[in-house]
Amino acid sequence: MKSIRKADLQNCEEMIRHGSSSFYYAFSWLPSPQKEAVHVIYAFCRMIDDSVDEPEQSLYSIHELQALFNKLETAEGHFIWPSLRWLFSEFPGLSKAPFRRQMDGQTYDLAFTRYSTMRELEHYCYLVAGTVGEMLLPVLKGEHSDEIRHSGIALGKGMQIVNIMRDIGEDGRRGRRYIPLELLQRHHYTEEELEAGVIDDRFRALMDELRFLAEQWFATGLGDLAAYPQTSAFTVELAATFYAGIMDVIVENEYDVFTKRAYVTDEQKRDMLIGIAMRHGFTTDMLKRSVVS
Repeated sequence: MKSIRKADLQNCEEMIRHGSSSFYYAFSWLPSPQKEAVHVIYAFCRMIDDSVDEPEQSLYSIHELQALFNKLETAEGHFIWPSLRWLFSEFPGLSKAPFRRQMDGQTYDLAFTRYSTMRELEHYCYLVAGTVGEMLLPVLKGEHSDEIRHSGIALGKGMQIVNIMRDIGEDGRRGRRYIPLELLQRHHYTEEELEAGVIDDRFRALMDELRFLAEQWFATGLGDLAAYPQTSAFTVELAATFYAGIMDVIVENEYDVFTKRAYVTDEQKRDMLIGIAMRHGFTTDMLKRSVVS
């Protein structure tokens, strides 16, 4: 097993705590070393994402990350490299392939910023989010079948659709349109209206179609929870439910994703936590832990 400095894993933990406190809370129920493995996976995926979305603030470009990952055994200069070496040593069933596909997917945002078809969008969702499900499976489940892999991918794709719905305004300001032209045309809603932030029945209808797609993928993703260890099943459902809850907030915000950022409140998370905890057979003692936002 690769040795790892405690400080390196703590730095990865700080990245998920700061970047997604909902994910941090959901996966905090995992035992070691699964918990630390999730922190490492999140930290690297965050670095990949930031290298494209915030290149001026990123230590590495996406191409530098790809090159360093390809020579991981000798990569130095950041805590992520020894952390990744520890991750692959601790979980030998974990393949490097989904990490490479994740980086390939993020390079799409450098040039391919306007989507034409739902098929194109689904492929993008797989590359940047379905791959995360593939990364997490050997950590959360250990040995897994193709069926379980399919559900992990579906969960990631559902979460990415939520991201796209939530960030329409922000992405538009970056010159990106993930809503496929095919979907806009189906609802007789134009690119110009999307750029102008027009919210009407047509826009609400196309958002509802995206929500239905996300819910289908969430249902597939959560359909195999019985095959997971109990704690892993609980954390996966909690993370997914927190994320899916963003779509309810979008509706509460009257579909304004142009000037408002949808987020799930601590009170809403606690309500979700109670129901999921009871369903997975956990006692009410665990609910005394605070929910972070």
